[in-house]
Amino acid sequence: MNNANCITLRVWGDFACFTRPEMKVERVSYPFITPSAARGIFEAIYWEPEMYYLIDTIHVIKRGSWFSTRRNEVTTVISMDNTKQWMKSPEKVSPICAGGGAADGTQRNMLALRDVEYLITAEIKLTKRADPKCCNIGKYLGQIKRRAVSGKCFHRPYLGVREFDACFDYETNPDNAFLRRKEELAATDTPLNLIKYEPIGLMLHDVFDHRLLEEGFKWLKPEDITAAREQFEQSLSGLKKGAKTKQLKEYDADPQRLFVGKKITPLPSFFQAEIVDNIVRCHPDDVSILIQDVEDK
Repeated sequence: MNNANCITLRVWGDFACFTRPEMKVERVSYPFITPSAARGIFEAIYWEPEMYYLIDTIHVIKRGSWFSTRRNEVTTVISMDNTKQWMKSPEKVSPICAGGGAADGTQRNMLALRDVEYLITAEIKLTKRADPKCCNIGKYLGQIKRRAVSGKCFHRPYLGVREFDACFDYETNPDNAFLRRKEELAATDTPLNLIKYEPIGLMLHDVFDHRLLEEGFKWLKPEDITAAREQFEQSLSGLKKGAKTKQLKEYDADPQRLFVGKKITPLPSFFQAEIVDNIVRCHPDDVSILIQDVEDK
């Protein structure tokens, strides 16, 4: 790992729930933030298709306290076909209703965390699709630093589930920030809980294979999109008008015509997590990553 390519955020919030995937119905949180959820916080602040994040370390400042609650959830989803139909005919909208005995709703228990705080350090890397003429690590480091300092984000980052929003701030050095927060908390009624060593066990590392993130994708320029369409139309020469029109409609409806790259499907990975001196190391170079087989259900 190149430390010069790393950036650190202090992240905190009133509530958090980093759901364990083995819990099928009731939500039960891991004892601290997962690398996958940490990556989502960085991407909420700044992300480009030509770069990606690898979470390096997580400093646990506040583990939080456990609490349980019950909330209303839905058991159905809205399909894209229904959404398109409702856009054309708003009078046919049939929303999903939750709570109050609604047919689409159900109540589920959740075991979550209250009052958490972390220092998250991530390494920024370029994908194979990045153009060296306009893409460089320094530019992305500067972008996320400026956005984090000013509190800007593309969407509100959250701690596991969207209703548990996260606050964030930029830190220049995780070790110095940890010592500062230790002194600040020592002056309050909630001193920092020092953790010399604690094994956590098998923990979700990410929902995507980190090796596939390196492939990346790249948006096409308008002239590239026009050239690709002309080439596609030439490939349809000789077809009947009906067949040609059908394939053109399918081509226009395909979002992949706008970019190049490999479509990545979810592929969960896990690692043996442990806290050593309040630090969780989770960089793929430092831990052994277990990739779940696609055939393993």
